[in-house]
Amino acid sequence: MAGSRVKRSKIILIVVAVATIAVAYVLTLLRQPELPEGFVSGNGRTEAVEVDITTKYGGRIEQVLVKEGDKVETSQILVRFDTRELAAQLRKAEAEVRRIKHEKHSATAVIAQRRSELSLARKELERSKGLYENDSIALEHLQRNETAVETAKATLAAARAQLSNADAAIEAAIADTELIATQIDDSVLRSPINGRVLYRLAEPGEVLPAGGKVLTVLDPTDIYMTIFLPTQEAARVAIGSDSRIVLDGLADTLILASVSFVAPRAQFTPKEVETRSEREKLMFRIKVQLDSGFLNKHAALAKTGIPGIAYIRLDPTASWPENLQAEENKP
Repeated sequence: MAGSRVKRSKIILIVVAVATIAVAYVLTLLRQPELPEGFVSGNGRTEAVEVDITTKYGGRIEQVLVKEGDKVETSQILVRFDTRELAAQLRKAEAEVRRIKHEKHSATAVIAQRRSELSLARKELERSKGLYENDSIALEHLQRNETAVETAKATLAAARAQLSNADAAIEAAIADTELIATQIDDSVLRSPINGRVLYRLAEPGEVLPAGGKVLTVLDPTDIYMTIFLPTQEAARVAIGSDSRIVLDGLADTLILASVSFVAPRAQFTPKEVETRSEREKLMFRIKVQLDSGFLNKHAALAKTGIPGIAYIRLDPTASWPENLQAEENKP
């Protein structure tokens, strides 16, 4: 019997607690002032632009220089990958450039030699022509000299082609060194924005494929709240409409904002809308952007996932309710 009474008492306490919470919730709703004509509101959570720091090439992580929550600046080094293998490839490619340049010098020397040989062969041919006209040499001797000139021309052309090949090979080898140097540079990951590290997704020693994520950086100057409004209200919302946001737990802090996006299509709608009642159920996504000046002054509030309410002024001539007026506009 005693156990039953204890159990019954616990049930009564739970019922009382639930009822108390429900009453408090209802009283809170009743205390909230009703919005005047020309204003709408919607519930949502703060979101922000998130930038993934990913690898361009696969490799082993050597260092991760930041932790979750750290502030980072544009171009700050965040991650280093092991580049020893790439460094060896770069040295090899640079050595190949030097080797081909040496071949080019040799090809240049050969061209000078072939030019001299051609010049000598032409002089011999000119003398042979004079001697042949005076019947001092046989036709066979003249023809040999003519052949020598043609042979010298051919060898000179081959030497020039070898020089051109050397130039092309040098360009290709230099391109290889630049490619490897770029890969080494890309093995150092830098922050593209001023922000805060939201997630650290990999640790030193891990091997990631190309495109592997290492960090996610949050842009604290680009925070917004997404709300959904029915058709009749969404139709009156204009881009740039003045807005206010009040976050849960920060009821005394009024955040200035403005509408930055209105979805061109309804969300979660039936495929075919046939009746007026169905049209009234259509919901449009609205993006309310927090004021960047406010965020710069209150960097500690730059968080995501915080629930709250966004208020939008539909009528530009309407005055904000007193509880939603900015401090400078209050009497």
